[in-house]
Amino acid sequence: MSEAIKHECGIALIRLRKPLDYYIEKYGTPLYPVNKLYVLMEKQSNRGQDGAGVANVKVEVPPGYRYISRYRSIENRPIVDIFGKINEKYRGVLKNNPEEFRNASWLQKNLAFTGEVWLGHLRYGTHGKNEIENCHPMLRQSNWRSRNLVCAGNFNMTNAEELFTKLVALGQHPKDKGDTVTVMEKIGHFLDEENQRVFERFKGIYDNPALSDLIEDNMDLQRVLHRACRDFDGGYAMAGITGYGAAFVVRDPNGIRPAYYYADDEVVVVTSERPPIKAAFGAKFEDIKELQPGNAIIIDKYGEYSECNVVKAGERKACSFERIYFSRGADDEIYQERKTLGKLLVPQILKEIDYDLENTIFSYIPNTAEVSFYGLMEGMEEYLTKWRVEQLQKEGNSPERLEKVLNFKPRFEKIVSKDVKLRTFITNDNDRGEMVSHVYEMTQGVVRPGKDTIVVIDDSIVRGTTLEKSILKLLDRLGPKKIVVVSSAPQIRYPDCYGIDMSKVREFVAFRAMLALLKEKGLEYKKEEVFLETQHSFANNKAHKANYLQKLYNTFDYHEVSRKIAEILRPEGLKADLAVLYQTVENLNKACPKNLGDWYFTGDYPTKGGNKVVNRAFANFMEGKEIRAY
Repeated sequence: MSEAIKHECGIALIRLRKPLDYYIEKYGTPLYPVNKLYVLMEKQSNRGQDGAGVANVKVEVPPGYRYISRYRSIENRPIVDIFGKINEKYRGVLKNNPEEFRNASWLQKNLAFTGEVWLGHLRYGTHGKNEIENCHPMLRQSNWRSRNLVCAGNFNMTNAEELFTKLVALGQHPKDKGDTVTVMEKIGHFLDEENQRVFERFKGIYDNPALSDLIEDNMDLQRVLHRACRDFDGGYAMAGITGYGAAFVVRDPNGIRPAYYYADDEVVVVTSERPPIKAAFGAKFEDIKELQPGNAIIIDKYGEYSECNVVKAGERKACSFERIYFSRGADDEIYQERKTLGKLLVPQILKEIDYDLENTIFSYIPNTAEVSFYGLMEGMEEYLTKWRVEQLQKEGNSPERLEKVLNFKPRFEKIVSKDVKLRTFITNDNDRGEMVSHVYEMTQGVVRPGKDTIVVIDDSIVRGTTLEKSILKLLDRLGPKKIVVVSSAPQIRYPDCYGIDMSKVREFVAFRAMLALLKEKGLEYKKEEVFLETQHSFANNKAHKANYLQKLYNTFDYHEVSRKIAEILRPEGLKADLAVLYQTVENLNKACPKNLGDWYFTGDYPTKGGNKVVNRAFANFMEGKEIRAY
């Protein structure tokens, strides 16, 4: 994506299924889980760079010893910062007590981060200050081991205020209204109730401390999660560890946020993406399972695990943006899907360039669009194969003509390069445009001025700011006859409310284009009509029933909006002709058949809270409010 947006988060959970001394003996170091978690988190660093956190729980530590450790960081490289501190502890043992470095019992009594259960989190803050208190994992503490809870997740709740109100009604006094604390306290409340239920079952039959062990052995985490999650409205993959070492990851009923797990005799691992597990543990892709919507993987204190249903699964609406952009393309399915997205754009592109391949150069905007570009190349080659057959079947071909047909190849070039070493610290909008232009470099000498058309593919166009302020101007300096910008994603029209930082409709170039068309055609009164509908829906508590903004978009043809986007993005003084093409929703769903969560493009939200958010976002725009819609 040529313009960055903040999105998602990443989780990584490791449960050692054997005692620590097993790994020391087999791998020669107590750092086995530390090293594995580091790989899992680094391989998911694309999912969050605002902060990171790691928590560790020791399963069977005697009273009087710490059994929960946690580090969080908002440093420039938070993962490196955290693991540097953890490794420093181990280096201290090597320096001061080298004879104990391979002694599991001594380590677990005397050194933090030597437990069997690990939880890592990578944060992209969709709202709120980037403070360490906003970093996961969060910790809910108690002097009862079974009432402690460590919690981290990749989620946004659309009904955080409602959940907060319910907690207050239960008699709690949450320290924050944010959905992170609210979710943790909701799970924690039912964890407390489960503790009490088991306690009442065995009270009078057994005495402490045996009663504490019985509580831990008989806790029903499936029941806890069912009771906690049944009121959630949002997209989530939430992970937790109890103080006694049981762990879980639960996924929302529509499968909006991703979660994958792998298990063998030594470990159970859960992450937000598949490639990190393959990288860290050498697992085959087919052995890495997707956690199904509405399900949880629950791991007990002894390392036994199962996947079970927690909330009734709804229609699967896994996030399509994961496939287009967010997740790493090293996943074999995602790689092929991105190539297919590029290939499916070929008919649109050929029509736009009037099939003039001889005078067209194809390129991409670095670097995440590269795989879609490969698919575009494949699609062009397939078209040319059919074209060559047609040309060869024509009568009267001379040897020279035949040679030209057989040897003709489309021109694929890397025209745009990004200098990753150059960073922009300017905050003033006017100055930033100038500085951003220096981040990109154009390859000279491949474009024939006044003759060639440049087709450049991007994986998505959200705001269009970078295109308008820098890239189009730079491409124009090469002297092309025409510039065609192609998005492998459809037009982003609606805000997200499930984990991606796209909450204000006025920022979307598609929204700006729709407004311009309303004005141009004398239909601005429709804005007021839709605004009145949203106000009425909120007044009658029906804002969750429908997405009223869809009515405005449905006024215009899809390609009509694309043409208006090209007009909006066209910089002053641009000499070349300009066209902007977008993937269709139909082709998106064809390319990514398992991830049909397309609400960004269609406005068809998988939960009722989504409709409420989009209606609030439009109302905020009409009222001139620069605030988030959730």
